[in-house]
Amino acid sequence: MMHCPTKLFQFQRTSPGHRRLRGGMSFPLILAFVVLLLGAAGGVLWLQAGSPDAQWDSDDLYRTQRGDFEIVIPTSGELVALQQIEIRNRLETRAVIMEIIDEGETVSRGDVIMKLDDEDLQNRIKDAEDAFRSAEAQFTAAEATLAIRQSSAASETDRAELAVDLATLALEAWEKGEVVARRQELKLALETAEINFERLAERYEDSQRLHAQEFISGDEMQRDRISKIEARARLEEARLNIEVYENYTYIQQLKQKTSDVEQAVAELERVKQRHAAELETARAELESRRHTLDSRRERFQDLVKQLEYTTVRAPSDGLVVYASSIEGSRRSSSDPPQVGTELSRNELVMVLPDTSRMIAAVKVNEALSGLIRPGQKARVVSDARPGVPIEGEVLNVGVLAETGGWRDPNRRDYTVRILLTGGNENTLRPSMRCRAEILVDQVEDAVYVPVHAVQRERGESFVWIPTRDGFVSRRVQTGRSSELYAEILDGLEIGEPVLLRRPSATEVARDRDRKRRDRQEDFTPERPEQPDTDAQQVAGS
Repeated sequence: MMHCPTKLFQFQRTSPGHRRLRGGMSFPLILAFVVLLLGAAGGVLWLQAGSPDAQWDSDDLYRTQRGDFEIVIPTSGELVALQQIEIRNRLETRAVIMEIIDEGETVSRGDVIMKLDDEDLQNRIKDAEDAFRSAEAQFTAAEATLAIRQSSAASETDRAELAVDLATLALEAWEKGEVVARRQELKLALETAEINFERLAERYEDSQRLHAQEFISGDEMQRDRISKIEARARLEEARLNIEVYENYTYIQQLKQKTSDVEQAVAELERVKQRHAAELETARAELESRRHTLDSRRERFQDLVKQLEYTTVRAPSDGLVVYASSIEGSRRSSSDPPQVGTELSRNELVMVLPDTSRMIAAVKVNEALSGLIRPGQKARVVSDARPGVPIEGEVLNVGVLAETGGWRDPNRRDYTVRILLTGGNENTLRPSMRCRAEILVDQVEDAVYVPVHAVQRERGESFVWIPTRDGFVSRRVQTGRSSELYAEILDGLEIGEPVLLRRPSATEVARDRDRKRRDRQEDFTPERPEQPDTDAQQVAGS
């Protein structure tokens, strides 16, 4: 019905000079027919306009509600273990794998996970032990030489003192001979006791540390403790000897040998000087041998310790993951470690992630990172178990942002670590992809509509409301919003329908009115400026 007058009207406009239209119809009849059709169409539209909801698709409308909704930040990332232990090659010498556990195995603390070839190390230990024993023998010989020279010095000093006594027992000889020697001997005994006590005290401290590390037995540690106690007693005895000599013996001998000391002073001094030089040389030689011995002992002990590193045991429970499977590792682009693989010093071989406590490391855009705080609740779903959500809690937010790379250099994301607290961790594995929703706020007892129902333009928020004549915009005041809903503070009542999309130009109320007027004008025939006689006759008839 609507197509027919349109065709007639088009024919009318394209042929204004004809007196009659095709089929013999006159112009007034055509005009009356068009008016009748427009009236019928307007009546139908007026009946439909009586109910605004009836003329629009219900899927496009949403009735404003009051209630609660969550504000969450959706994100994605991957699962990682909260704690993991790195297993590295600790050998300083050549290391070749002899045995290695399969990747993916779950191990317990103390299990053997790798063995390295120890043949070369055993040879080095043997050479180091020979060098250590040789240095030990040389040190013992130096100690004996010093002891002999000390004894010789003491004997000759005694003979010089005897000569002083025999030479007239002069007082000066006694004061600079026997007295000095005695004081030096006591002083030496005190210094020796002090040095010996300090040495044995340090040895006891070392024994305590070695015992704590289970390198020596408790019996050896106790022997060092007894030696320390005996050294302390000798130190107190040396101090007591000096006190007794100075307060008693010296005074007694001074009175007895006052007249016997002067005659043997020169010889006694020469003896002291000669032996002092010899003793100094002997002590320097002993100190050199001591340094060599300590160095070779340390080297020997280090190699023995290295031998322990050839058998690698799991320091804790965990899942075996080769370094070749870890992105960014030195061995990530090569074959996984196997029997015969040669390792470099301190090379990462595998890691043992503790799968009993997992975290989700997800990326959050810098615009939203300020809303996230430690302790916020989250829900995590792994791609491996998409139907099993796991509760979590935000641990921390990364300090530095990461760029989007060459694909999006302007993008900045922060890494958020979410601790999984809801169980199911035993079925999860590191590097599994996951999605997460971080709960940043809870909106309670609020009027809300879907977030895509709210339009924004020039800093103002508005929604589209259906009326009889079409959709009209209404300004609203919004509050908090989530990915799904927006809080309406003012502008809408509960139950009011809103449009969930932007209306087309013909659906807006004022545009519909203008379109109707335009259609009416289009359906009104245009009269020619100078109609001919036949046209006047048609109009008159």
